[in-house]
Amino acid sequence: MNNTEKNDLNPSAGGEAAASTTVGNYFVSNYPPFSFWKPELVQDAYAALDRAPKPGTDLGVYLHIPFCRKRCHFCYFRVYTDKNAAAIQGYIDAALQELKLYSEKAFIGGRKPSFVYFGGGTPSYLSVNQLQSLTDGMKAILPWDQVEEVTFECEPGTLTDHKLKAIREMGVTRLSLGVENFDDHVLEINGRAHHSKEIERAYAYARELGFPQVNIDLIAGMVEETEENWRACVSKTIEMSPDSVTIYQMEVPYNTTIFQRMKAEGKLEAPVADWDTKRRWVAYAFEELERAGYSVGSAYTAVKNKETATFLYRDRLWAGADLLGLGVASFGHVGGTHFQNQHDFDPYVAALGEGRLPIYRALTPTQDERLIRELVLQLKSGRVSTEYYRKKFSVDILERFAAPFKGLVDAGYLDISGETVRLKREGLLQVDRLLHGFFLPEHRNVRYA
Repeated sequence: MNNTEKNDLNPSAGGEAAASTTVGNYFVSNYPPFSFWKPELVQDAYAALDRAPKPGTDLGVYLHIPFCRKRCHFCYFRVYTDKNAAAIQGYIDAALQELKLYSEKAFIGGRKPSFVYFGGGTPSYLSVNQLQSLTDGMKAILPWDQVEEVTFECEPGTLTDHKLKAIREMGVTRLSLGVENFDDHVLEINGRAHHSKEIERAYAYARELGFPQVNIDLIAGMVEETEENWRACVSKTIEMSPDSVTIYQMEVPYNTTIFQRMKAEGKLEAPVADWDTKRRWVAYAFEELERAGYSVGSAYTAVKNKETATFLYRDRLWAGADLLGLGVASFGHVGGTHFQNQHDFDPYVAALGEGRLPIYRALTPTQDERLIRELVLQLKSGRVSTEYYRKKFSVDILERFAAPFKGLVDAGYLDISGETVRLKREGLLQVDRLLHGFFLPEHRNVRYA
C-alpha cells in the first residue's frame, strides 16, 4: 500500500481514495491487521485451546483446499497447481489429523459446528472419492448434525454432473460458483481456468439437484473488463437468477501475478479499473439487482430472499464466533485469540505428521480491539445497532468513535438515527477504505497483511 492510499484511507481527512489501483490489500477481513500477528505469541493460541468455551459461542469450521488447475493472475491465496494425487491425499489426511487434535482440546467443550466452509484454492478440484473421504472423516470427528450451513466454493470447469451430485449428497447447502465474468477473453487474460459454457452447464445442473442456495461470484474491475462487458455480466446474472450474488472490487495484493508483472515493468498502477470505476460498476449492479427483486445485504452481496439466502459463516464470524481454521495458511479464532497456520505446504503436513498443530503465528486482541473488530466488520453489512455494542462491550460506540463517525456523517457517507448507524450507498461502496478511521493509531498506515 503506497503512501497516497494510506493517507486517503482516513475518512476524517475528507479526501477521496486514489483513483488508480495500486498494490496492497484493500479488503478488510480482520482486526488487528495480520502484520501484528507474531510467531512468538503462538503460546497464547495453545492457552486459548485449553480453556473452556464461553457459553453461547458458536463454533464453525473452515477448511482451505489449496489446489487449482491454474493460478489466477489476481489470486493472493496459498494455492498449488503441481500436486499429484498422493500429495493431495496426504493433505486430506493431515487436515483430518488437525481436526482430530482440535477435537481433543478443552475449547470444544462438547460443541458441534453450526457452520462449515470449504474455501480455496478450489475445493471442487478434489475428486468425488477424495471429497467423500474428507467429509466422512470430518463428520466422524465432529458430527454435522447441528450444522445449519455448509458452503462450498467451486470453479465451474471442475464440476461434472457426478461431482455436483456428490457435493449435494455430502450436505452442502450453499454452493458458491466462482464465475467472476462471463466473457471468455476476460476470463482467459485474467488467468481463470474455466469458460462461459462451463458456467452455464454447472449452474443448470446445480439447479436440477436442488441446492438450497446457489451463489454467483463476480469481480468488478478485472484486466480488460469494459463498461459493456460489465453490464452484460450483470444482465446475464439476473437472467440466471441465483439465490445470491457476491461482487468484489478487484484489488492487487503483493503476492499476485499482476503485481509481479508491475514490479518487473517498474509500474505503480495496476492494469485494472480505477476505484471510481469499480464503485460505479458495483453501484450499477446493485441497482439492477434491486430492480430485479434482490436486496443488498452488505457491501458485497445481494440476495433474492433474505429469509432463505443466508451466509452464516460471514455473519457469525463477524459477531465473534469461534472458528477452526484447517489447512495450510488458514486463520482460526478461539476464545478471543487469533492464529494462523504454517503458510507452506510441506511444513504444514510435516507438523501434523509429527502429531503437532501447525500454528505459525497468533495474537490476542485487547477488549477494545475486539470491539473495533466487530464494529468494522459489521459496518460492512451497512447497518449496526448501538445497543448491540452496549450490551456486549458496555461501550457507547457513538461516544467512543465520535470523531470517525462525525467524519463519515460530514462526508455524506453515513446516517445516525437513534440506535441505528446506517451507511449510505456511496459509503457502502467504499466501506473498506473508510474502516481504517476506526483503527487504533498504531494500526493505521501500516502494511495490512
